[in-house]
Amino acid sequence: MKKLGFIVNPVAGMGGKVGLKGTDGLNILKKAKRLGAEPVAQKRAQKALARLKMIKDEIEIITYPSEMGENIAKKCGFLPRVIGSIKTGKTTANDTKKASKEFMDLEVDLLLFAGGDGTARDIYDAVGDGMVVLGIPAGVKIYSAVFACNPERAGDLAELYLKNRVRKVKDVEILDIDEDSYRAGRLNTRLYGYLKIPFRERLVQKMKSGSSADEKYFQEAIAEDVIENMKDGWYYVIGPGTTTAPIMEKLNLKYTLLGVDVIYNKKLIGNDLNEKQILKYTEGKRVKLIVTPIGGQGYIFGRGNQQLSPRIIENAGKENIIVVATKQKINSLKGKPLLVDTGDEKLDKMLCDYFVVTTGYNERIVYKVTF
Repeated sequence: MKKLGFIVNPVAGMGGKVGLKGTDGLNILKKAKRLGAEPVAQKRAQKALARLKMIKDEIEIITYPSEMGENIAKKCGFLPRVIGSIKTGKTTANDTKKASKEFMDLEVDLLLFAGGDGTARDIYDAVGDGMVVLGIPAGVKIYSAVFACNPERAGDLAELYLKNRVRKVKDVEILDIDEDSYRAGRLNTRLYGYLKIPFRERLVQKMKSGSSADEKYFQEAIAEDVIENMKDGWYYVIGPGTTTAPIMEKLNLKYTLLGVDVIYNKKLIGNDLNEKQILKYTEGKRVKLIVTPIGGQGYIFGRGNQQLSPRIIENAGKENIIVVATKQKINSLKGKPLLVDTGDEKLDKMLCDYFVVTTGYNERIVYKVTF
């Protein structure tokens, strides 16, 4: 019988909708809760684990107590072996590290974890590349390559690997991101290490790639096009990224490189807004969302812009989503589609379509979006 280690970081992703760009650190977590943040990792972990129900008699799930895995495993109909101990409601990175070490000692065949880049870092700190792992994307920043494309794909890949239908294991990158710099609008990343994952290309995401200096001209051309086509009486919600930033620069407006800003009639309404603030300005109004895919990965929703929640996307409507990307960014996808991972399966399916992508001044392509 195969052994599956299962960890949930219960606070992963809580900073997304409230605009905090992460939940690393106790003070930030407290702030997220004050702003009304709700747990998201449990739901995403459940979606992944539910895909393993068909083989529940062929695997043993070993997990940590309560919100770190036990609750979800039982909710999905499993009878997990629960090890270790935690302070319920007060878990820390040390709990993830301790669990990972115990799983390695128990020689689990696969460690399936729900979290973000910080969780992946904690696992690496604990066990290095000593075991095969797979991430269920549940954090705010999910730039590392250890994650499946979405929770359902994580479950599918875990099942394939545990049934020996996927045998390839690959060393992939973990990115270390400075959250304090990230919140200040600076994206400082470095290669932190490598973890081994079961690999099937269509089921896993790639590491985020950055923009190159020679893309600046094309980003400015995109900005000129977007501004020229802006309509009076509409709210424009500007998503994060170096491709969208020149829009604000050319309008001489203060902007948040890694946050979400809102403008109306080419005037600034608000900077670095969270979900509730965006809804306050745009609910019931005519609104367009301007987003750009993450380089190398292709996500237009669900990675680093969780402030643009399903409710905000639905309010705008698919026809009012403006996707912008340089040709270099599109080429970095190597023909793979753009992706969405909103956390709402019905919405993700609705967004599966062909979108017009602005790639320069008066230059557009039609590109597939899926999940």
